[in-house]
Amino acid sequence: MNRVFLLIAAAVLTVVAACTPSTESGGSYRIRNDDKVQLRMLDSVNALRQAAGAQAVQLNAELTAAAATHSRDMSVQNRPWHFGSDGSSPLDRVARAGYSGTLLGENISETYENEQQTLTAWLEKPATRAVILDPKAVNMGFSWFQEPNGKIWWTLVMAN
Repeated sequence: MNRVFLLIAAAVLTVVAACTPSTESGGSYRIRNDDKVQLRMLDSVNALRQAAGAQAVQLNAELTAAAATHSRDMSVQNRPWHFGSDGSSPLDRVARAGYSGTLLGENISETYENEQQTLTAWLEKPATRAVILDPKAVNMGFSWFQEPNGKIWWTLVMAN
């Protein structure tokens, strides 16, 4: 089952990359077409969820705002972790953003990778894969923050 799932994941993740190499900032990836990154991630997540027998999720503005806030805050703190510089938890951030549903999980990453590589890394770990494939999820928030040096901080939240 894991082999089939990983093969499906690899096929899904062959979509055109959202990042392109740049000679600026030491050759790190620079996000391009940032207006399409979230939709590509949503399409990839929903293809994976469909393959796993879970319902599709939709992007949610409040969850995406919470994800964007946390991505920027991780950059400020210069560490990937689930707590904000003000001590906030993922639950706090989602509530602050105005989301009235239930947070199911949050995935974070500190990388120079594009969104497909980040999703692939999350799928390789049981805990982060479980967040993405949670059958109770109906809404997703996804965002990132890219520093001037090219370093990218990613956050994905799933909720119902």
